[in-house]
This record gives sequence, C-alpha cells and structure tokens, in this order.
Amino acid sequence: METKRTSSKEIIAYLAEKFPACFSTEGAAKPLKVGIFKDLAEELADDENVSKTRLRQALRHYTSSWRYLKAVKAGSFRVDIDGKDAEEIDQAQADYAANALKESQEKFANKKQQDKADKKPYKNKPSSTKPSRERKAKQNFKAVKTPAKKPAKPAKPLKSVESASIKVSQQVKVKLGQAPMNATITEIAGEDVSVQLDTGMVIKTHIQNIFTE
Repeated sequence: METKRTSSKEIIAYLAEKFPACFSTEGAAKPLKVGIFKDLAEELADDENVSKTRLRQALRHYTSSWRYLKAVKAGSFRVDIDGKDAEEIDQAQADYAANALKESQEKFANKKQQDKADKKPYKNKPSSTKPSRERKAKQNFKAVKTPAKKPAKPAKPLKSVESASIKVSQQVKVKLGQAPMNATITEIAGEDVSVQLDTGMVIKTHIQNIFTE
C-alpha cells in the first residue's frame, strides 16, 4: 500500500506521473482547463493516495507558481487531464496572471533583500556609546523635520449577498483567505456557490464567503 500524499509538492509529483500530458514538475507548464478539479476528483475518486482537500490545495499551489503564471498567455489554450486543448485564454485572464506574477516576484525580491540586510554585520560602530552633541543635534533636527505618515486609506467595505439576489455570470468577490479575490459565479446550488477565479480555477464555496462592492 502506498503512503498517502499530504504535501502539495508530493501531490503535484503524483499528478505529473498519472497525467503527464497535463501536469509537470519542471520546464514549461500548461494552463489547466476551467473545472479541472472536478475532472481530477472523479478520476481519483477511488485513489486513497490523495484526498479532495489536499488535491484542491495542491492545485492552488500549482496555479500560483511562477512557472504556471508565465504560461498563461492570451491566445494559448488550456488543457484537460489528457493534454487536449480546452478553452482559449483571453486577454483579461492573461493580464491577471501577469500581475499576479509581478506581485509575487516583487514580494520575493523584497523579502530576499530584507533577509540580506538582517544578516549584514554592523559596520562603523561608534567608539563611544554616548552620542556627540553634534550627532544628538542632528537626531533632534530629524525628529522635528520628519513628516508624519499618512494613515492608510481604508479598504472599500464589502457587502454580503443572499442566495435570492445572486445569479450565474455575476461578478463578485470571494473571500478564501485574508484578501477577497475577483470571481464570476458559474453555478448556484442553494447555499453552495461555484465560482471561477480570474486565474481560471473553479472552486466551490459557501454563500457566506461571497460579497459585492
């Protein structure tokens, strides 16, 4: 009996073994068709190595990687689990992927720079722990001249929605973590709502996580 996959890395490697025409662990990635989670869940229904929860997390990890985001280009096609062309990627989806890639790379660069600064040894240590009168005067001057930081602009409040007021194809905000994400409603089943994120991934969530501006 094989060991159950728990980490996203292990699950992606497993998917690359079972569906090599769709998934890969290195080289250029292929954009995945909208709704591929459902196809995978059905295909792996009797597979004890991967749970649906872990599979969903692994797909989210895979589609947010730099390698994957670079592959989401306007005019290229998404693929199904057999590697066959599905829907074509439009400009809006390509722009969203490009912005997500840029933000992720900038965040990584800033963190790397900060880590480097934290490890850098302190040079030009003053010989005396007592600041000179001149240095103290400069510090006081800076303290007076430094302008106060402007308060951060508050985020636009979101409005909760009711099942009776939403409809398929409606543009909404879905809250999966801390920050809400743009999405389009694809299916409504009572309190359960399926939405398509701008990345192309389709997820199922509860109506309490759906908002409008």
